[in-house]
Amino acid sequence: MAKKTRVAAPAGENPRRPCPCGSGKRFKACHGAGDDVIVTRPFEGLAAECDLVALREFLPSATAPLPLKDAGGRTVTLASVLPGASAALVRPSGDVLLGMQVQTRSGDLSADLARALAWGLAAEPGTALPVVGPNLTGVDDATRLQDVLDADAPLDLTLHSDFAWWVAPEDGSEPTAEVLATVERANAVIMPTEAVTGEGVRAAYWVDTGTKAHLRWVRPEPEDRLVAALARLQARGQLGLGEGTKYAGSFRAHGLLVPVWDLDREMHASEWSKPVTDFAAGLEQALADTAPLTSDERRARDALAGKQVTLR
Repeated sequence: MAKKTRVAAPAGENPRRPCPCGSGKRFKACHGAGDDVIVTRPFEGLAAECDLVALREFLPSATAPLPLKDAGGRTVTLASVLPGASAALVRPSGDVLLGMQVQTRSGDLSADLARALAWGLAAEPGTALPVVGPNLTGVDDATRLQDVLDADAPLDLTLHSDFAWWVAPEDGSEPTAEVLATVERANAVIMPTEAVTGEGVRAAYWVDTGTKAHLRWVRPEPEDRLVAALARLQARGQLGLGEGTKYAGSFRAHGLLVPVWDLDREMHASEWSKPVTDFAAGLEQALADTAPLTSDERRARDALAGKQVTLR
């Protein structure tokens, strides 16, 4: 079961503030009212959980076939972001695309994606769904992504260097000047991003922000267990990924922790495969260690806690 959290306004806090679910509504008119809840780990139970979090939070241009139990012969593709940040669109061919980086209207991203999927499978070719949420798609049920996906199937992600895949003139026509301008604007702000792969490595991504290079690694372990393992490595001086690297901290996203390292920007993304693979082996050993933390490891854990932030 996904973990659900009812969001209440702390004593003395303004209920007119923006709701933490990101809907854009005031708290009192959104999750501060009624029985709605925020699901803090919406993709729990799916083998693709870590990649889904990456798609939602920081992958700029990426796509993956959605491993559905039954798509009825239709092709459904999950995308980091669609034109206009649409929740879904249907190609003239009938292929369905679902967007991850969207404006939502509920506290459960998994349910929102299931609603967008149901809309896409029923919609006319050439149409788009701007916003998804309860009562906005004509699909008002309790279906979640976990109900329609092959839970054991990972995502076969493709990272793109631009947004040329937005343009798919299947009818043979040329894209309009407006469409090309939209793609050009999106390409202008994309940050180069590549997957770092290796044995024991999944959902680790190199990104060049223009001034620094980072590794962002979505981890599936419970936070307490992962932080304890990182603290053990920190106490041994083994938390870096090699010369010129630095552990920068971590952020929480949709119930998972995402450690981040600063990297040498002169090195190509592919050159980080071995350092990250070696680190993964050391991390697995630290995760398997169930002994109580030493005093040095406890101090390291407390220091790491000060380098954590939460994304909505």
